[in-house]
Formats: sequence, structure tokens, C-alpha cells
Amino acid sequence: MPFTVQITIDSTDPHALADWWAETLGWQVEAQDADLIRSMVAQGRATEDQTMIHKGALVWSVGAAIVSSDPGAPRILFQRVPEAKSVKNRVHLDIRTGGRDEEVRARLLERGATVLWTGSQGPYSWVTMADPEGNEFCV
Repeated sequence: MPFTVQITIDSTDPHALADWWAETLGWQVEAQDADLIRSMVAQGRATEDQTMIHKGALVWSVGAAIVSSDPGAPRILFQRVPEAKSVKNRVHLDIRTGGRDEEVRARLLERGATVLWTGSQGPYSWVTMADPEGNEFCV
């Protein structure tokens, strides 16, 4: 049986970054089960400080995930870490725009992305950008 893949991205503010990437990719932030969260706190298996309210909903403070409507797409989890990004990513996402690269890059810049560098090889070219927390990706 083949495995599935979840991509996990370290973040200092996982809910804000999940919102940003969900909008970027046209995906949805995965709903969290507030009743389960309350139950875990009531049973002593979690504490109130491990939860938060985000956009009016009770969520786990340590992470948020986004999902695509395409059942074959991986889930992307944003998990809280205490430190900010400090070195180049060894793994990054490539956003394939179907030929709308310039339009997409302009929209991403308006939403807080930055351009890091451009590259090309043969007939291919790309722009390496960073999300609001500095995680690299290519368009």
C-alpha cells in the first residue's frame, strides 16, 4: 500500500501562515474540532494555554493545516516553533501557475511575499520568493 505525504512547515504564527497559504493556493484551512479540544482540556489531557481563539473558533495553538479540494494533494501543516527561520530551506514548494507567473507574483508581493532571487535553466525560468515568515518557494 502506498504512503501519503503531509508537508510540515515550521512557523512562529501557524494560524496566520496557514491563512496566507490557503489564500495563495486557493485551498481551505482545515477545520479543527472545538468539542474535541474542550474534551481534551476537561480530561486533563491538554491545557487551556494550548488552545486559542482564531477567527472566532477554538483551535489548538500549536498548529493549523490547509487542504486542497483535490483528494490527491498533500495536506500542509504549519506547526509552531519557538525560533524564527534562520537559514535557507532545504525543501520548498513550487507554485505552478499555468502560465500566470507574473500575475501571481504581483499578487503575492501585495500580500507580503518578497522576491529573493531569479533563476533559469534552458527554456525554464523561476522566481524564488519568501512567504511572510521567510519560507522560500518558487513561482
